[in-house]
Amino acid sequence: MRVDIVTKEYPPEIYGGAGVHVTELVKALRERMDVQVRAFGAPREEAGTTAYGVPAELSTANAAVQTLGTDLEIVGDVAGADVVHSHTWYANFAGHLASLLHGIPHVVTAHSLEPLRPWKAEQLGGGYAVSSYIEKTAYEGAAAIVAVSEGMRQDILRSYPSLDPERVKVIYNGIDVEAWRPVEDPDLLARYGIDPARPSVVFVGRITRQKGLPYFLRAAAMLPEDVQIVLCAGAPDTPQILAEVEGLVRDLQKDRAGVVWIDEFLQRDQLCAILTSATTFVCPSVYEPLGIVNLEAMACGAAVVGTGTGGIPEVVVDGVTGRIVPIDQVQDGTGTPTDPDTFVADLAAVLTEVVSDPERARAYGEAGRRRAAEEFSWQAIADATTALYREVTGN
Repeated sequence: MRVDIVTKEYPPEIYGGAGVHVTELVKALRERMDVQVRAFGAPREEAGTTAYGVPAELSTANAAVQTLGTDLEIVGDVAGADVVHSHTWYANFAGHLASLLHGIPHVVTAHSLEPLRPWKAEQLGGGYAVSSYIEKTAYEGAAAIVAVSEGMRQDILRSYPSLDPERVKVIYNGIDVEAWRPVEDPDLLARYGIDPARPSVVFVGRITRQKGLPYFLRAAAMLPEDVQIVLCAGAPDTPQILAEVEGLVRDLQKDRAGVVWIDEFLQRDQLCAILTSATTFVCPSVYEPLGIVNLEAMACGAAVVGTGTGGIPEVVVDGVTGRIVPIDQVQDGTGTPTDPDTFVADLAAVLTEVVSDPERARAYGEAGRRRAAEEFSWQAIADATTALYREVTGN
């Protein structure tokens, strides 16, 4: 069997969880079948991988239109595949057209949903209407849709009620616990001004509305004075949210010591060392289909405090691998808390509870690493994905 995987992100151009997912899935699938990767961006040297840039004629076009141009470059090359599998709306158009042109099944993995990310209009302008149209069309035409959590599956069916529920399958994200592991590196911590003798809360993520960073920064002001705040945060969606985060960080730094903001790219071992040093990791997202970053933190032995939304409660077991913070959300697609002040206060209270009991936090971290290894291996995910390919092709 040959499967062509279409993706915007692929090494070395990775900036989010979807790229991590595709990278690890491809490695595991290549042990089982012929996998051709068709990725956006600069040329790659990896065998079985082809890169596609934006057509020169579209160099000044809207970003969403540039994406469609890249997709069109891919479609013809999918000829000969048994299945085309696309990841994120960026790749969905190529998958959908390739399915129609070559008469092969199209499998979509849903890493996020455009109807649940209305803030993307700030970033894409009218391109958000284009991305939403592409996603809807691809989902409705797909042979199967993979949801990375049961929470995500329910979101898909709510967002696209015309879908046959039988076509929406749950296959979790995964984690490589050999690569993501506890790492002790006191020199690295010292370089960034992190004191391992003090309790710390670590955030890792892009600066985007869905990650809920402004809520965490407000909660951080309520934490005990000795708690360090470590932010590994970059790639802002818009100048507006960057300005908001910068202002909140400045306010924190005026009132407390130990506020560290690392906005540069970190190698995996560097990030492992920072996660290993954490008393707790925090995931304050208001929208999170699964949250692969939680698995990364768990694999490094960190306790996790996460929002009770999306797929997070399917990864973080409340009272076992960390804590879940309840959130009541506006049902308008934004994920906004109905009472932001209550959510911030609840987040601060749970974080205070965890950082104030380092022994319990350590036990959460140990349980989290075991859970990551036992329940979220890429081999199991590749097995389930292979079975889905056989189902949609009838082989």
